Amino acid sequence: MTGQRSDARRNYSRILAVAEAEVARHGAAASLEQVARTAGVGSATVRRHFPTRQALLEAVFQERIQALCERADQLSRADDSRVALLDWLHDLVRYAVSARGLADVLTYEPPTDVPAAEPADAQAQHSCGAVLESAAAPLLRRALREEAVRPGVTFHDLLTLAVGIALATEHHAEPAVQADRLFTLTVEGLSPSPRPLPRP
Repeated sequence: MTGQRSDARRNYSRILAVAEAEVARHGAAASLEQVARTAGVGSATVRRHFPTRQALLEAVFQERIQALCERADQLSRADDSRVALLDWLHDLVRYAVSARGLADVLTYEPPTDVPAAEPADAQAQHSCGAVLESAAAPLLRRALREEAVRPGVTFHDLLTLAVGIALATEHHAEPAVQADRLFTLTVEGLSPSPRPLPRP
């Protein structure tokens, strides 16, 4: 039994390492069959460890998601709730732009009506979006309470914004630069200082 468990752990580690390289090259469209071939295992072995493409992608991005959660915890102690929330959201945008495929993973997330809604089942509870929501919800709640953001903003709004910017800029020559520009434009607004319309 011990030998079987050791083999399973080695297979898991090898599959994940190959998957990380494949996702870096091909994004969320990385082939599970290619992952299996490169890792030297059968497709059934890959699916035993990762029953769905979503499960494999979430495992690939686990460290980045954890880093974003730790960043949210750090920012929860910041003095300015608006700056804290926007800094975290900007980090999310940058991660989604730099980690090819992460934005695609987050598009699977269902909408929630409140910043800290409880996922419907155990699998949803551990999805990338749910983990991020749990970490960032205190930042959003505080910003809402202090009227630092528009009333009614939900975590899903923030997630959709970050994913949208990442997907819209992924084919630009300098995606990070363009994403930063769009993020700033979104935060500041198209018309931060409105002028009276000219009379006809």
